[in-house]
Amino acid sequence: MTDVYVRRAELRLDAALEGLALVLRGATALPEERNCECHWGSAEELALLKVPGVRLDPDLLRRTWQAPDWSDHGSVLRRVLPQLACAVVDSRSESSRYQDEIGLSLARGRWQEWPREQAAAVREFLHAFWAHSLVTPDPLADAHETLVLCVEASGELSPWLDVWEALEHPAADRNLAEAVDAWDYDLLVDRLPWRTRHDKDAMVAVLTAWLTRHAPARLRAHNAPEDLLHRLRLIGLTGPARWDDPHWPHYSY
Repeated sequence: MTDVYVRRAELRLDAALEGLALVLRGATALPEERNCECHWGSAEELALLKVPGVRLDPDLLRRTWQAPDWSDHGSVLRRVLPQLACAVVDSRSESSRYQDEIGLSLARGRWQEWPREQAAAVREFLHAFWAHSLVTPDPLADAHETLVLCVEASGELSPWLDVWEALEHPAADRNLAEAVDAWDYDLLVDRLPWRTRHDKDAMVAVLTAWLTRHAPARLRAHNAPEDLLHRLRLIGLTGPARWDDPHWPHYSY
């Protein structure tokens, strides 16, 4: 029997991808856009960005959204975003491995300042992708990596955590356990577990407070290992109370 949460999330994500393709149909890089042939790519590849709708090979797609030095990053991003969005949601694709960098690329593109319909389509894609990541049964998809994409693209952390908190689903619980396991090494020294262009200290405070308030009961109900629960508890402590605790994992930093 199909999980109704998964089906709804799949339908929403499909609709979001279609909406993004529709509102960005015909988008191109600016006619005068340039980039370095020896560092980015050839003149022939650059010409493809000035023609709408032509699919780029995966390597060219990656080089295009990764490049930080376009004169109008937003225009270039609008040109490739329909294809990029489809690639990033496919856990088998090359681009799915770069979710943190894609979030940074979206932020560089200042998508919130795009025309209203385009900005709304990007926002809906991010929310649909996040909702899908929380409930997907795909073991190759890491929800905490999708969270980073959404946070870096939007500059906000709390709204995405609120969605996670409100969702009661076994996959969301599993993803929470995996996130704590991936993040605790950094959070135990009050360090954000990903690169950011935003206020690191503020995000660490929000993430720590949310995890220590929300995650323990949920992970106990999910039968999380005791070791993981102790590491989560330690994240909520400070100073000697943290590192003198008998359950301190003695990580080497």
